[in-house]
Amino acid sequence: MPQPSVKQLEAFWWAATCSNFATAAERVHLSVSSLSKRIAELEAALGQPLFDRSGHRAVLTEQGQRLLPATLEVLNAMAALGRTLDESPARAALTGHCRFGVGDLSALTWLPAFVAAVRQAHPRLTLEPVVDVGGVLERRLADGELDFAVIAGRSSRSELLSQPVGAARFAWACAPQLAGAGRLGVAALLQRHPLVTLPQSAGTTRLLDDWLLAHQATVHERIVCNSWAAVAGMLRQAVGVGFLPAHWVQALQLRSVGARLPLAPLHYAFQWRRGDARALIAAMQPLVQARVDFSASPLLAGAGARKQAFSAPARRPSSAPAPRSAPGASR
Repeated sequence: MPQPSVKQLEAFWWAATCSNFATAAERVHLSVSSLSKRIAELEAALGQPLFDRSGHRAVLTEQGQRLLPATLEVLNAMAALGRTLDESPARAALTGHCRFGVGDLSALTWLPAFVAAVRQAHPRLTLEPVVDVGGVLERRLADGELDFAVIAGRSSRSELLSQPVGAARFAWACAPQLAGAGRLGVAALLQRHPLVTLPQSAGTTRLLDDWLLAHQATVHERIVCNSWAAVAGMLRQAVGVGFLPAHWVQALQLRSVGARLPLAPLHYAFQWRRGDARALIAAMQPLVQARVDFSASPLLAGAGARKQAFSAPARRPSSAPAPRSAPGASR
């Protein structure tokens, strides 16, 4: 009986753990027909069907389910063997392709430092960060399109596992020139001005809903955007009221509101698929844990944009008179 090859086992593992063969084929850089051929060759070598193809989509047979844990052990053992036999530290590091997901806040804060650390530790590992809202990342992770993701909160999906890695703290804020900013609380401001916030699928939705419920506050209008940078920009332009990472408020010369009624911290987790015991996951977890820092200064479109965003005063409304120069002051 011909022996299964590592490539056949790799094709089987991805096909068994992804939502469909098309996603699995993409992960191993094959066409769907080539992936199916490798799986058919593996089934022929073992003399047993691994997938039931009679329905709308292929599902694992009982034999396939039994083979899956052993397949992962073989793939991990082969990867460890390659690292052991290679004496060069750089070449002994992880290789291949890693596609992972983070939210917009992570991308603006700790993601660059994490990518630099991974590049130094695993120079032959190709990284592909995917930036999106938490709900989308969680679905793509469950479907096998991502290797792991750092998402706000623990996953409610049974097929995903979560490991806490850090927390972000937020504060309510608005532009100093927003009507009522100096005398009204958050609940009253939300009745007069739009709430500028992220979409419902973002992890901050639970944080917002809990705060509104706890303080019996309502929102009369929302402006929804999936970019923290855009939310911050609209708040600086006095479009409405919203919340930002706490350390951004002063840096962006915004007015902090609702300090007596703070938002709860938002906890983030490293999420991966249940049963995925690849060396890649074990290596990425501590690197993420060491680099997650939501207090890092946001990276907004290069150094010039960062300087402008954190140093320039908020733009005056066109109707506001220009301030007079103090006597003796240079113009």
